[in-house]
Amino acid sequence: MSALCRDCLATFAAPPESGAPGRRCPACGGARVIAHPELAELSIAHIDCDAFYANVEKRERPELRDRPVIVGGGRRGVVAAACYVARLYGIHSAMPMFKALKACPDVVVIRPDMAKYQRIGQRIREMMRAATPLVEPLSIDEAFLDLTGTEALHGGPPARTLARLILRVEDELGLTASIGLSYNKFLAKVASELDKPRGFAVLGRADAPKFLEDQPVRIIWGVGKALERNLTRDGLRTLSDLRAREEADLVARYGAIGRRLSRFARGQDERRVEPDAPVKSISAETTFDEDIAAPEALLARLWPLCEKVAGRLKRAGLAGASITLKLKTSEFRLLTRARRLGAPTRLAEVLYRAAAPLLEREADGRRFRLIGIGAGDLTEGACADPPDLLNPERQHAARVEEAIDAVRAKLGEGAIAKGRSLEPLRKPAPAGGTKPRSQ
Repeated sequence: MSALCRDCLATFAAPPESGAPGRRCPACGGARVIAHPELAELSIAHIDCDAFYANVEKRERPELRDRPVIVGGGRRGVVAAACYVARLYGIHSAMPMFKALKACPDVVVIRPDMAKYQRIGQRIREMMRAATPLVEPLSIDEAFLDLTGTEALHGGPPARTLARLILRVEDELGLTASIGLSYNKFLAKVASELDKPRGFAVLGRADAPKFLEDQPVRIIWGVGKALERNLTRDGLRTLSDLRAREEADLVARYGAIGRRLSRFARGQDERRVEPDAPVKSISAETTFDEDIAAPEALLARLWPLCEKVAGRLKRAGLAGASITLKLKTSEFRLLTRARRLGAPTRLAEVLYRAAAPLLEREADGRRFRLIGIGAGDLTEGACADPPDLLNPERQHAARVEEAIDAVRAKLGEGAIAKGRSLEPLRKPAPAGGTKPRSQ
């Protein structure tokens, strides 16, 4: 049995019971000993920072250390992160803010500061890459790592390198994170949720089949509420239920995800850690303070989101060949509508003109609480907005945005704006159509 002290990083052989609670490290006496028969062999990890946004805020305001804290926007927004004190009240991420405030009226609510979180997340990412170049980010605060073959470089097994990495995050940034270690990505991610916060859990080849047997189907990546309902209706509640079905039957019944259901239920995942996994979409959304039904009011909220997405595309050097409109009704029903563009774009005007007709079709008197827009099918920015003799207005829009971007770069974001962001909107022309009467 291999064992590791997470306090002093000592590795040692130990009897099987050494991983039990109460056991101490023979080198430093520390209680944070992790022991597993395959500890020295496993090299695929998932690292997930604990309540990242909330803990960043607590780090900067020590007086909040023992207070319930959530990061989120407005009474009608959702919880972006909840500290572990707040979770004792049943608060969790993605919970509507009004429900969180009802559960804990004394909770401290802090507006998100995404620029700050991005900066700190980037520092953590750099620390990860010092451990291995094979880092696949999933979000600001979590990533997969493949440490195969790094033993000689770091003078010890991957488990020890991971423990050292997290100690560095704690020492230099004052934040904590949890580690999941296994032989594939699916099980590493599952493991990282088993011992939070500040945890380290291991799922090896020998114990994974038994562990997975009674797990609910929702543990599988990609199984949302709708698919879980369909699976439950078909008598598939646990992974052992999935194992009892042939893969071909699951594919025939549920499509491509049937293959994932079959293989993940058996602990099989052949996906590699991809350090340069491409960004699939760039999006922005907003939750309203009050439900909105009027089409002109919804369009007014759409335009600044288009500008935000266009700005992110430009900064990333990308262009989108499709757009997706996202709406959430007052009854929390989520609607998405998508369309392909004639050519890749990174212009707010093109995004807006493509999304506006989709929005107008849905604005049929229903009240909405959220709107969002995303650019997908991303490609290199050099492919963006090619000249089009049939649509000269596209080039005009490009020149206008270039001028606006230049002014904002020099004088600030609020220095200049289009008229549609300042006054009620007229109905926009269809994408590729004639110039609207008001810009």
